[in-house]
Amino acid sequence: MARGGRKNLADLIDAVGDNSPVDGDHNQPAEAPGPATSAPLTQLVANPRNPRRTLGDLSDLASIADIQLQPALVVTRSAYLALYPEDAEDVSAARWVVINGCRRDAAARKYGRSELDIVVKDEVARDRVTLLTAAIDENIGRRDFDVVEEAEAVERLVAECGSADDAAARLKKSKGWVSQRRALLRLEPELQNALRAGELAVRVARSLAQVPREEQVAKWRSEQERAAKKPDQDDDRPDPKPRPASAPQITKALRRFEAEPNVLAQALRDYLAPGQLAELVDVLTT
Repeated sequence: MARGGRKNLADLIDAVGDNSPVDGDHNQPAEAPGPATSAPLTQLVANPRNPRRTLGDLSDLASIADIQLQPALVVTRSAYLALYPEDAEDVSAARWVVINGCRRDAAARKYGRSELDIVVKDEVARDRVTLLTAAIDENIGRRDFDVVEEAEAVERLVAECGSADDAAARLKKSKGWVSQRRALLRLEPELQNALRAGELAVRVARSLAQVPREEQVAKWRSEQERAAKKPDQDDDRPDPKPRPASAPQITKALRRFEAEPNVLAQALRDYLAPGQLAELVDVLTT
């Protein structure tokens, strides 16, 4: 039992002092039992199978030099290599493999932190599907995790699970979501790059993915040309008259006057003719 009954952030029994795999003999086996609450960066390695190709801009994690708000989830070297023995060279002599928190690990190294708060949880490495799901879960929805990386990770999970339905259940996503992500992998590389760069909307990309690959780029360029011509075609059209504000709209604007006086002002401009507006100004200022 840990001294003082202390528990780590994963609600697992914490071994400290002489029993700690961090504070104790560093020459003991990497798979020594018992979770750690912190570890030197020299004993950590980022997940070689992280679904992210790059870690993005780490400046938002610069504060880790002084304080780490969330621990990284790691598995022991032995647990990881039991699943991926072919990664032994990448893992090297590290004692723990970071599964969730690779950006924190990278930021700690970049901004001069010498150790990382960790939670050891080998249950995550009970099989490849569980490990991959944990790695994907951390990144889904992050703005710097582009959708093509996401699609590639989902495809890997489908291969590990054996079916798209099982992968969807693991990720707690709909079958349609998984299908849409996988469809992006049918895009030509040029379109995938455009998607990564934000030049191609996901909605449009999904539509192009239904087109034969040899026709995708031509169709996209054709749509771009059509969109580029549209503003020119509209130049000769008269500007539509703005619909004046209604009395109920002005009443609603009055209720918002204290917080947003400009809303009332705009509503009155829309509702009153220039002469009426001038008359109202005279009345209000006399």
